[in-house]
Amino acid sequence: MASAISFFAFSLVSIVGLFFFRAWEERRGVRVAAHARIALDGYARNIKDALMRGERALAQLPSVGTFLTLKFLAFISVRLARLSRAASEAAHRLADFISHKHNFERREIRSEFLKTVIEHKNGLAQPLVTTVKKRRIRKAAPKMVETVPSGEEVQP
Repeated sequence: MASAISFFAFSLVSIVGLFFFRAWEERRGVRVAAHARIALDGYARNIKDALMRGERALAQLPSVGTFLTLKFLAFISVRLARLSRAASEAAHRLADFISHKHNFERREIRSEFLKTVIEHKNGLAQPLVTTVKKRRIRKAAPKMVETVPSGEEVQP
């Protein structure tokens, strides 16, 4: 902290000193080291231009950083997918080795119900459910009532 304060104080005193030096030159009408100052001004302008170009380049860095981050994440995800696939295959090999069922063969089915279902599925047997004959249901006709001009109801 002390170095920052001392650097700030030195900078402030230097800036104030340059203002007093310029005021002294204007009162006397003299320019000290004019050629050297012109050359140093050129260097200062070059440095300023370089800083401006650097600022524009830094403004583009977030998009470049985002692109590089996405590429890195894609690379990592592909590597992790390969690693998980290899682990899965190793787990399957281990399970086959432990279970002794890698040459598994189906036995004959003992359940009669399952046998009939499989036969029906393969189309070898009669249908499991017999179809019921549809009956035609007759609807009752609506009652017809006629009204005569006198207002009495008459049955047809």
